[in-house]
Amino acid sequence: MTTTGAEPVRPPAGAQAVRRALDVLHSFHDNRPDLSVSDLARRLGLSTSTAHRLVRTLLAADFLEQDARTARYRLGPAVTELGRLSYHQRGLHLAAPELADLAERTGATADLALRSGPYAVIVAGGSVTPKVGLRRPLHSTALGKVLLAWPRAGETGPLALPPLYAFTNRTIVEPAALAAELARVREAGHALNDGESARGVRTVAVPVLERTGHARFALAVRATPDLITDARLDWFLSRAHACARALEVLLLPPADRRAPEEGTAAAPDAAAPR
Repeated sequence: MTTTGAEPVRPPAGAQAVRRALDVLHSFHDNRPDLSVSDLARRLGLSTSTAHRLVRTLLAADFLEQDARTARYRLGPAVTELGRLSYHQRGLHLAAPELADLAERTGATADLALRSGPYAVIVAGGSVTPKVGLRRPLHSTALGKVLLAWPRAGETGPLALPPLYAFTNRTIVEPAALAAELARVREAGHALNDGESARGVRTVAVPVLERTGHARFALAVRATPDLITDARLDWFLSRAHACARALEVLLLPPADRRAPEEGTAAAPDAAAPR
């Protein structure tokens, strides 16, 4: 058959099956402990028989495991192994002491995130617990705003995000308003989430920058407005920026690190203003 440049590019054989298998694994993102074949078929818009074939393949490769009592499925040991390998290959284990120290100094929760599509994925810090999902929408979080404001090569901008969902009456839901907010974030050097993702939560975030000026990670401190007050905001930001600079050294290869800032030194760790 003669082809033309106008015809759509067809994926290689088997690519659809791989995509569907990955979609099965991504179905567990909302932190549900287990799912049935019917749950997976409904979530992915597949027939039960197709979902069952995918599940059996992933089960055989240890990417899923089945509860013998309920016949429901959960992520398997192969996912755990790859996650552990990725965690250490990225050097994220080195970030844990810095984040713990930042949390102790500020009395806030400290988190480190990277971007995955329309989400900020928390990879280290106080929010990484078995009962809390790790994905956060980009548009409604300080972490996400930082990752959008200093995007890496190939990452899409705010106009490519899916419809912006309102979590509270403060959530930015208009693309133009989000673009204006990101301009303010870049000018200020940090992002603020003041009740946009949940009421009673205030978060400030700063970038962990590469030499090119792009954010490899976003670093946030999160607490209540009673702790992160307007009067104390600069103090929290100074601690967050200091931690971000330390993480640049710990997590980035030497060739990717920014040059040390001339004429600057680490600020003394004074007590937080009251």
